[in-house]
Amino acid sequence: MAPKQRKRKVVTKITDKPEELVISERRHNMIAYLDPEGKIAELKEITWWIRESRINKAVTFSTPVYKSLVKVFWNSTSVVQVDGTEVIQGQVNDLNVNVSREILNTVLELQDDPNAPSSIPIMCTRGCLLRMKWIGDIFSTQINKGDLSMRYKFLLHVLIQCISNRRAGYDMASNDLVGLMVALVLNKPFSISKYIFSNMKENW
Repeated sequence: MAPKQRKRKVVTKITDKPEELVISERRHNMIAYLDPEGKIAELKEITWWIRESRINKAVTFSTPVYKSLVKVFWNSTSVVQVDGTEVIQGQVNDLNVNVSREILNTVLELQDDPNAPSSIPIMCTRGCLLRMKWIGDIFSTQINKGDLSMRYKFLLHVLIQCISNRRAGYDMASNDLVGLMVALVLNKPFSISKYIFSNMKENW
């Protein structure tokens, strides 16, 4: 007896949907899984620390991001001064949209001091990396997260995925991003909103 023919489900491809319904690629809008039940013993301390830190919302808040709106915004943007504040200004659905350091700080609840720097001295960064038992080339301009111990590897992984402007190659971090990690670990003044705004201007 011949086997029954199974009916195949018709798969709807993302490209079959109207553009306004297509959410942007996940790797451009990543959020961190911070193991709230503490099931991963090796990461229990660092995930708790991130949940309690000021980057918690920035790395865990999820919202739909639509390709069509992102394209419209970036295709219309310019960097201008509004009331003495530098903003990235664009249009979405005929509405002006302004993005500034202050807005990023408020929306992401980063608790930044407006006078804090957005970089850490390289010697401080290198010293902290050595204390973290980093095994890579101390003079490198890119840091491989795999050269760090587990807890700091996970922290840098979260920063690369959720805060940096990388779109591929998630093993390496720039010295600026590593400086952000060092500032968080050592509780040093650091303006994360300035760092993100600078990356947005670079993308522009």
